[in-house]
Amino acid sequence: MSQLTSSKKSFSAAILNWYDAHARELPWRSRPGEHADPYHVWLSEIMLQQTTVVTVGPYFNKFLTFWPTIHDMADAPLDDILTAWAGLGYYARARNLHKCAITISREFDGKFPKDRDELLSLPGVGPYTAAAISAIAFDRAEVVVDGNIERIISRLYRIDTPLPAAKKEITAFASELTPKSRAGDYAQALMDIGATICTPRTPSCAACPVSRFCAARRVGDMERFPVKAPKKVKPTRRAVVFWLERPDGFVLLRRREEKGLLGGMMEFPSTEWREEEIAVEAAMKRFFSDELQMRADGVTEKSLVRHTFTHFHLELRPVVITIGALDAAVIPRGQWVKPENFSSFALPTLMTKVVRAVVKGQG
Repeated sequence: MSQLTSSKKSFSAAILNWYDAHARELPWRSRPGEHADPYHVWLSEIMLQQTTVVTVGPYFNKFLTFWPTIHDMADAPLDDILTAWAGLGYYARARNLHKCAITISREFDGKFPKDRDELLSLPGVGPYTAAAISAIAFDRAEVVVDGNIERIISRLYRIDTPLPAAKKEITAFASELTPKSRAGDYAQALMDIGATICTPRTPSCAACPVSRFCAARRVGDMERFPVKAPKKVKPTRRAVVFWLERPDGFVLLRRREEKGLLGGMMEFPSTEWREEEIAVEAAMKRFFSDELQMRADGVTEKSLVRHTFTHFHLELRPVVITIGALDAAVIPRGQWVKPENFSSFALPTLMTKVVRAVVKGQG
């Protein structure tokens, strides 16, 4: 039995004592020892998935301004949610956020379930989010393990198994250490320690309230943990994106299908995203024969736009095409918009990069 396993009460007590004195003040948090609003916990946890606290703060406040309650969010059009979400990325989160709000508002009378298994039945709520809501909002003794906590546990026990295979082992150790009371404060304390002390590089072990329990610190190889499997090489996909502009300055946007990457967001029409190269001339010929039955009056290529998603890189070649008046109904889900009004639509970061590439040097 390790020193840590035999002293788990002392460990959790040290963590909670540190939290009482050093907890970060975040918009969605309650004070140590108090229960947080489940709506705030849920909203923040969804936003924080693969996104930093600094980035999430303004979005969280904006969402609460627009939709103070879960009922308000449930009653909002999906497009309003997507537009407010624009820039946060991983847009499936926004679609599930809306679905979940509707479910809670209509099926649970606006009250979040306390039980982890019931929370798991909600759209967009996975094991981590369910445990976080149950522990932080309702003080249930659930095991909460995010990236910061993975790092702490892997260092405490010097877990050599690479991630993601080590997740089960890390969760088992985390379960042994989680206290029966104040589990929510305990989880948030570990998150804060991971964010401010037990950092990926150059951890501040002298400031850590539980450094005496840490096996990696005793050996001096803290930065080796967590061990990660070699990264796979991301493929690069390519496409030609069309900026179709009428003589009156209106530009054609279209809404992507609800499912899939960037689902439900607005975009400029493009060819399919594929790994093989595609010539602009061939792309235009295909697009204007398949999508538009008309000729282009003027064509200008713009600088390449690069963007990285979780599993692949993307290169878009913007092509500005001047055309005559065209009914947007010719393009499924199409809509003509003045560029100065783009901010009123759910344009993902990728498409704002296209805008910058097109307007660069103009005016």
